[in-house]
Amino acid sequence: MQTPKITLNNGVKIPQLGLGVWKASDAEAEFAVTTAINNGYRLIDTATIYGNEVGVGRAVSASGVAREELFITTKLWNGDQGYDETIRAFEKSLTALGLEYVDLYLIHWPTPMYNKYVDTWKAFEKLYADGRIKAIGVSNFKPHHLQELMSQTKIVPAVNQIELHPRFTQAETREYCAKHGIAVESWSPIGGAVGAGNVLAEPVLATIGEKYGKSPAQVVLRWHVQLGLIVIPKSVHEERIKQNIDVFDFELSDDDMAQIATLDTNTRQGPDPDLMNRH
Repeated sequence: MQTPKITLNNGVKIPQLGLGVWKASDAEAEFAVTTAINNGYRLIDTATIYGNEVGVGRAVSASGVAREELFITTKLWNGDQGYDETIRAFEKSLTALGLEYVDLYLIHWPTPMYNKYVDTWKAFEKLYADGRIKAIGVSNFKPHHLQELMSQTKIVPAVNQIELHPRFTQAETREYCAKHGIAVESWSPIGGAVGAGNVLAEPVLATIGEKYGKSPAQVVLRWHVQLGLIVIPKSVHEERIKQNIDVFDFELSDDDMAQIATLDTNTRQGPDPDLMNRH
């Protein structure tokens, strides 16, 4: 089954489910992206800081799939923020990926302590106007970061990619983004698979999954889809990559969705965007 698409605020269409490659080496990313594309994925999400843009690009180049059918996202790292720095960093990413354009470019973190994201965004607007990027967006921005950005620039972000899973549903940010026509994309969508915070160990997910013949992870990914979110589960394992996209042949009931909503503890697993200052 073909992955549904969401139309962004500039008319560009993005597949609703894709592959994330965080923490993957170049070789692992190349294998994962190749596996994903062969199993129907068309959205691939990487970032400069992941150090695997070359591997992603190799897999894209060798895939045999027409470039316009693929949707490639990468992200600008914190230490590359600033107008001129952004232009240089984008050129490096494009070269590493071996592409003539990217479909979506994101500011990875607002890092408000550096106070550069407005100048950075103006460089994004220039690259977008030049046709080097099909859509521009942000990652890990809270409503107050978005407000500050939009008050000083021209283009409303097309996407805000944020930590979002059943333990941390980000209702306030989702509501703000919906109000301003910004699509929300979920990273760490199943909330991490180890440790005390392992949402997949919740009995309610196993119970729901049994009804549909699906795993707890597939139930959670379906929950994201039904909330209208874009979701990018990360995996370098062939079987998991295949399972993660197999979520479009069933539908959670209102009761299922309500039960999953009870798992929200408003708990982050990643950094707080107001405090994240890695350079």
